[in-house]
Amino acid sequence: MDTGSQTGIAGQRVDIGCRDGVILGGHLWPAVGRCDGTVIINPATGVLASYYHRYARFLSAHGFQVLTYDYRGIGLSRPARLRGCGYRWHDWGALDFEAALIFAREHDPLLPVAVVGHSIGGFLPGFAESAPGIDRMLTVGAQYGYWGDYARSQRRSLFWKWHSTMPALTAVFGYFPGRRIGWLEDLPAGVANEWSFRRARMEHSYPAPERKEIIARFDAVQAPILAIGMSDDPIGTPAAISRGLSYYRKANARQVTITPGDLGLEAVGHFSLFHQRHASGFWLDTLLWLRDGTNPWPQRLCPAPAF
Repeated sequence: MDTGSQTGIAGQRVDIGCRDGVILGGHLWPAVGRCDGTVIINPATGVLASYYHRYARFLSAHGFQVLTYDYRGIGLSRPARLRGCGYRWHDWGALDFEAALIFAREHDPLLPVAVVGHSIGGFLPGFAESAPGIDRMLTVGAQYGYWGDYARSQRRSLFWKWHSTMPALTAVFGYFPGRRIGWLEDLPAGVANEWSFRRARMEHSYPAPERKEIIARFDAVQAPILAIGMSDDPIGTPAAISRGLSYYRKANARQVTITPGDLGLEAVGHFSLFHQRHASGFWLDTLLWLRDGTNPWPQRLCPAPAF
């Protein structure tokens, strides 16, 4: 696992305790030189935290303390038996991100805390009780997996993959065997099914008694949000990102859609913005937002969410 040893900047292995007793595995990356704040990196669904270690190392080298961690059921936070563990997508926000945020605050209470959230990782903060303590958010392809927002050209194949095949395999195995078939990491059944059966109105995926509190928690988030999407991302489309942002009603949210050409590339998609090749371009641009709240792509602003 890449913990930053290639450049001498290493992530320290840490354990993060959740209020229900689950222990999450993660790494804390110290800032080099003056520290401008703490950044928590929230992964996409079924993606190991180690996938973001290169970006964490980059942020560390540019003056940020960084916390990376695996959600319950994934990577360093996987239990001995995944079948029957009962973990849900909702838990990743209400329990896991909540614990990561408390850990970051307690580690250094004087530092501002920013969140970088990839895919579902940019939506999960709204479930956390302590999310009003976030100072700034940067999201990348952030949405909550409603199939109707997938790119029209790939909607049928993506629906078959994530909303037909995934729940079928989950029913057979008792968890989603993603690693076995080369579709990301294994997932707890509750996480897989919450994705597969997600409704257009996110709160309608949960029992009626929970909905009011969920909406209230999203309303409590007032941190500025810069939501980045790629024009060739079939999952994090402009409509999908707008739908997710519409729940952060009290936040100053800005949405931008970047083209691969803006980055000097022919294709980018949903995942590759966290590849090392972006260190001298996109990654440097993200520092403008994380440090100063400056949108590096004002010419790419999208209309406000209309949901």
